[in-house]
Amino acid sequence: MVTDIKHLIEAVEGADSKGALVVAVANLAAARHPQAIPTLITVLGYNNPGAAVAAVDGLVALGEVAVSPLLTQLDGYNYGARAWAIRALALMGDPRALPLLLDTAIGDFALSVRRAATRGIGSIDWSLLPPPQVLAAQQQVLGALLQISRSDSEWVVRYAGVVGLQALARLGPTYRDQISPTCWAWWAVKRWWRCRPGPNGRWTSYRLNDRGQWSVVRSQWSEAVGWAKGLSPCPSTFSWLGSWSRRLFRLIGGGGGHAL
Repeated sequence: MVTDIKHLIEAVEGADSKGALVVAVANLAAARHPQAIPTLITVLGYNNPGAAVAAVDGLVALGEVAVSPLLTQLDGYNYGARAWAIRALALMGDPRALPLLLDTAIGDFALSVRRAATRGIGSIDWSLLPPPQVLAAQQQVLGALLQISRSDSEWVVRYAGVVGLQALARLGPTYRDQISPTCWAWWAVKRWWRCRPGPNGRWTSYRLNDRGQWSVVRSQWSEAVGWAKGLSPCPSTFSWLGSWSRRLFRLIGGGGGHAL
């Protein structure tokens, strides 16, 4: 097995084209061997997105054993390598990466990296943290996610913050009571979006003049709002969703339709 890993590492180091490098890294990642970690981390710094994706997949598959090397070998002078490493750490959910992910989610200039870090802090595996440290860490995450969901300049990052808050809200009423009412409305929209009908799940499948189809849409929308109201400490938040939904669906369907 050690000989096989050495051959796989040598194949990565000796790859003579971008395509060959992608294949070699994918093969090394598939081995899921701890000896592959330094090479996979090195690949993150290459100017080859395909190879970097394969390396991230391999590091994430290795899990806990890859966290410490990623943190200690983080390249502060190679932004590309750092961005890929943060993506890997965000997918692992290990609390050892929490300080880095918090700083990145709030302060990084690249929206894709902020989004990845935000998703990471929203999916931390709290069981890996010593119990006396959990509450303080969760409060840090709550503060960061609230800030991100309210003020990040990019909506995809704000949405990632809302998803993270949803995960915190599931931990109990302590966090549900501190979450912005607007976030609960977001979750109603999100839940409804997932259950909407139509071929291929596309907006183009809807027609506002199709009364039968829109009765289903209205029913599912009401169910989604009711679900969020049941969890939210501020159910009055949802009083404005009726007029909002009417404007939204008229815009999508081109007007002349039925209000929700």
